[in-house]
Amino acid sequence: MKNVSSIVLVACLVLGANNAFAQDSGMAKDTKPSASTNDHAMVPKELIGAWTLVRCDNVYPDGHRVELYGPNPEGMWLIDAQGDYMMQIVRAKRMPFAVNDKSKGTPDEYRAASMDSNAHYGHISGDASVMHSQIVHASFPNWDGKSGDSGYTINGDELTYRVAKPSSGAAEGAHGEVVWRRVHS
Repeated sequence: MKNVSSIVLVACLVLGANNAFAQDSGMAKDTKPSASTNDHAMVPKELIGAWTLVRCDNVYPDGHRVELYGPNPEGMWLIDAQGDYMMQIVRAKRMPFAVNDKSKGTPDEYRAASMDSNAHYGHISGDASVMHSQIVHASFPNWDGKSGDSGYTINGDELTYRVAKPSSGAAEGAHGEVVWRRVHS
């Protein structure tokens, strides 16, 4: 668990350093309205911390589920006290590229790499039952700059929320269901 604490500390330092650099160099992008102190106060305390992925499924109208990242997917979601977050989800068993060079993959390798992972960062706010997310950038480019509301529940150390329009399957009427477990250090 010390490794998780170290990861959270490094992530917070990197986020803070990048923010300071962007502001000092005049490179800050205006991707969302300026956050005020009041916006940051709206971060539900129970969301703050490190979370590890339990499940990430598409649920279809007939009730059947598809494990988007296979059985036992892995991931981490870090949320700081200001609501800034970064999230990554990956298939537990991924195939490496045949050539050890990311720029020389085959079309099938690129497709698998895209379908086997999901990462984004942004800002979370909300109340005790609804979370509002503002994605700054995502590995799925269609989500860049998107925002939305999701109902969520926390039972013990597990947080569950619904994704109304997942990155795949939405055309067939699916919604996403994601479950995270709090990491204790």
